[in-house]
Amino acid sequence: MYNNKELSIGQVAERTGLSVHSLRFYEREGLLLSTKITRDNGGRRRYSPVDVEWLGICIKLRASGMPTAQIRHFAELVRQGPGNERERLEILYEHQRRVASQVAQLNDCLELINWKVDVYEQHFEQGTAQYLWTGGK
Repeated sequence: MYNNKELSIGQVAERTGLSVHSLRFYEREGLLLSTKITRDNGGRRRYSPVDVEWLGICIKLRASGMPTAQIRHFAELVRQGPGNERERLEILYEHQRRVASQVAQLNDCLELINWKVDVYEQHFEQGTAQYLWTGGK
């Protein structure tokens, strides 16, 4: 009998939003904390709550642009256990800086877009939208 907390690959796909194919990819690439996902008597994958929690972290790291190789290295360090926390923190600091830089760039872009939206709205309110980018009135 299964531990009630273990989930099938389909259940994990549903909970995480990852496809079954992506879950297999994460496993193949060594991105999970478990070096090998347990299987039932029929050979079907069974995921623990820790696996699902870790997948949630991996999803956010990937969505924020962390390369697969870096996630793999981070997972390897976590699997090794205590003693390498400083190295893990450095990986996270590096990624944090990269994401903060991307957010700053996106905020700069958003400011320009907001300004352009205001300009267009003003022209529509004034009935002069036809003159946008033509220079005339």
